[in-house]
Amino acid sequence: MSATPATIPSWAVGDITVHRIDETLLPPATGPWLLPDATPDVVAGQDWLRPHFADDEGVLRIDSHSFAFTAGGLRVLVDTGIGNGKTRANPAWHNLRTDYLERLTAAGFPPESVDLVVLTHLHADHVGWNTREENGVWVPTFPRARYLTSRTEREFWAGYAMEDARRMMFEDSVLPVEEAGLLDLVDVPAEGTEIAPGLRLLPTPGHTPGHLAVELTSGGETALITGDCVHHPVQFARPGIGACVDIDPERSEATRRSLLGSLAGTDTLVLGTHFAPPTAGRVVADGSAYRLLPVPAA
Repeated sequence: MSATPATIPSWAVGDITVHRIDETLLPPATGPWLLPDATPDVVAGQDWLRPHFADDEGVLRIDSHSFAFTAGGLRVLVDTGIGNGKTRANPAWHNLRTDYLERLTAAGFPPESVDLVVLTHLHADHVGWNTREENGVWVPTFPRARYLTSRTEREFWAGYAMEDARRMMFEDSVLPVEEAGLLDLVDVPAEGTEIAPGLRLLPTPGHTPGHLAVELTSGGETALITGDCVHHPVQFARPGIGACVDIDPERSEATRRSLLGSLAGTDTLVLGTHFAPPTAGRVVADGSAYRLLPVPAA
């Protein structure tokens, strides 16, 4: 079934409307692989995770989606998911055929209208729709857009000894954008940097060295798009739970604890890049840690 505007979840942040562009629900095996310390017993101990973020057996629910919005006069997409028709080692990501672009268009963001693509980091499930295949060649999906990521991020991978699967991902989803002259690298200081009115990049290193979170501000309201500094709400309750693919696990945990501490008790709307619906919420203190108070989409 084709997506319609009514089926695109959205949240208001002042005058900004943030749309969730769904790609795919990831399979149940994703949780034990990605967050091995989030065991069923640990998950079951957090009643607030059910029914939205985990099932009754302690299986985590994890999504792949992007966020689209207009800020500072720019039509912006944050992360681009897994992509269609990509050869991937992970079976859940391999050769997908989703209606992602139809959903993006239904939200009012046809590919040719996008001005800016913000990449929180350069992992396969965040850069896949950077490109699409045309006549056997991978070309930029968003031909009028500037693609933006941290200089630290790109330079790290430039010096990294890549395995075949990661090298293939760069060849089909990153290098074509660079070769088209569309990739911009940004230096992001510790305090963050504003790239457009109401749109800031915040350094959240650990998962990758140049990982970014994205902050939106409008009309006295604030939202934060997590990227992968937090993969799942179970990490609010147990910030020490890290992802198996964190480049620097200790720094990732420190970043997560600092970020959650800064958000707790504020009105900031947290939008999780992999959080299953309702996807968004506010951070509240819960004992010595935190939980997410869900804010359903409009």
